[in-house]
Amino acid sequence: MKPQIRTPYFEIGVKNYVYGDTVLEYALAADRAAEKYDIDVLFIAPAVEIRRIAENTKHLIILASYMDTLYPGRGMADILPEGLKAAGAVGVVVNHCEKPMSVPQIKKTIDRARELDFLVFACADTIAEAKAIAQLHPDIINPEPSELIGGTQASDMGFVRESVKEIKSIYSDILVEQAAGITSGEQVYDFIMAGSDAAGAASGIIKAKDPIAMIDEMVAAVRRAADDLKKGE
Repeated sequence: MKPQIRTPYFEIGVKNYVYGDTVLEYALAADRAAEKYDIDVLFIAPAVEIRRIAENTKHLIILASYMDTLYPGRGMADILPEGLKAAGAVGVVVNHCEKPMSVPQIKKTIDRARELDFLVFACADTIAEAKAIAQLHPDIINPEPSELIGGTQASDMGFVRESVKEIKSIYSDILVEQAAGITSGEQVYDFIMAGSDAAGAASGIIKAKDPIAMIDEMVAAVRRAADDLKKGE
């Protein structure tokens, strides 16, 4: 059954910055932070790392960074959706700028993901692309200008507010996350307070002086934002 994500949440992606034992170390840190702060944490991992993460953590919502749309049988070297689910993934990323897809391919992947009751985490480069993908009704859209990904400059607040407004005007239940260029807990807090359902980071964690401490700092910032939003209700 597809997990219900509590907002605001936090998302961590490791891409291929790290591998093996280091990925597990970061996943364990994320798992501890999720429990400590009572925040849902999505952990996006390469297919080869998923099973070990799933077997060693209790609180993470684990997503695969990509999948193909084949069915069990022939398809040497393709990433089988059923294999990801058996390994412990509960969702998949589509259309990241480092693994872009055409709109027909995005739709085919979303349809395939729905067959397995997978969460769909869709990326979009522009607000126009986000609106087009929103028509396909993924669970999450992460609108992030590709030129900011992997850098230290985050999206401006105007982009954040506009992307949230435009996506939710199509389907109000789509969760909208901001992640490009986030390097501190303060940015995580600011984006959520500006209306984003979540914030996330990859290089902002991996390239930090102390990645484990940064994971804790960022998830703590989500907790602080959640508490402040509740006060303002």
